[in-house]
Amino acid sequence: MTEPHDIRVDPYLGTVVHVVGTRQARPNLPSTGCPFCPGGREAPEPYDVRWFANRWPAMPGDRCEVVLYTPEHDATFASLGNAGARRVIEMWADRTAALGARPDVDFVLVFENRGPEVGATIAHPHGQIYSYDHIPDRPLRLLEAKWSPELQPGERLVAEQSGWVASVPFASTYPIAVSIAPRLQVPDLLALDGDARDGLAAILTDVLARLDRLYGQPLPYMMWLNQRPTDGGEWPQAWFNIEIVSPWRSAGVPRFIAAAEVACGEFFNPVIPEVLAEQLRALG
Repeated sequence: MTEPHDIRVDPYLGTVVHVVGTRQARPNLPSTGCPFCPGGREAPEPYDVRWFANRWPAMPGDRCEVVLYTPEHDATFASLGNAGARRVIEMWADRTAALGARPDVDFVLVFENRGPEVGATIAHPHGQIYSYDHIPDRPLRLLEAKWSPELQPGERLVAEQSGWVASVPFASTYPIAVSIAPRLQVPDLLALDGDARDGLAAILTDVLARLDRLYGQPLPYMMWLNQRPTDGGEWPQAWFNIEIVSPWRSAGVPRFIAAAEVACGEFFNPVIPEVLAEQLRALG
C-alpha cells in the first residue's frame, strides 16, 4: 500500500519524486465563490495579506502554506504597488523565519504559479511556500556552483533601481525568463533591511508589470525565491535572488518541451535573450 506521501529516488538518475496520491482529490476550481476573497473558506475575516496551511499539502507536517497577496480578487502582483508588494515581502520573510526555525526544515521555498497555463487553479493573487526536510537538488547545485548575479549583463539588462538588477539569463530553458538580485550579496529575505525590501518591492512590481505588457495581456508565469538553506550551515556563498519564467514563446502560444529535450536534458529556446531584454526595457 502506497503511503500518502512517499519519497522515491530514481535508482539510476538520482531524481527525487514525491508521490502524493492525496493531492488527486484537491478541487480544480472552487464550487462556490472564491475561497481566497474576504468571507471565503480560507479568509473568513478581512485581511491585507494572509497565510494559512495548505489543505492539500505536497508534504506532511504543515510544511506547505498558501500566502494571499491582497483581498482584491482581480488584482495582479504589479497592481499591488510598492506598498502592497512590501506587505507581501514582509509576510514571505516572516514565514521564512518561522518555518526555517523548525528542526524538520532545511530549505524554505517561496514561489508562485500564476495562470491556468502553469497549473494555478484559482485566479485570486496568491503564492505558496514549501518547507523541505532536505536541500533540493537544483538549489544545492546553484549553491555549490557559487551562483552570483550578472552585475553587468549588457544587452540582457532589463531594469535596475535601488541596488537591485533585473536581467534576462544568458541560457534559460524557458522562452521568457528574468532574474532579479541585489547588487550587494545578501543570503536571504531575513537579511534584507528596510531600504532593501523597499527596493525589492519596487523592482518586482516593475518587472512583473513589464511582463504583462509584453504581449498586452496577463502573462502566465512561475516565480520562485532562491534563499540560504535553514539547515544550520554557514552557506557563505548564498546570494538571494528571484527567478521568473513563463512557458509562452509568443502571445498565447506555449512553448512545449520536446522529447529530445526531456530525453537528453538539453534544451532549445526559440526566444533570443538579448531581444527579450530589449523588448522589456522598452516597456518601462
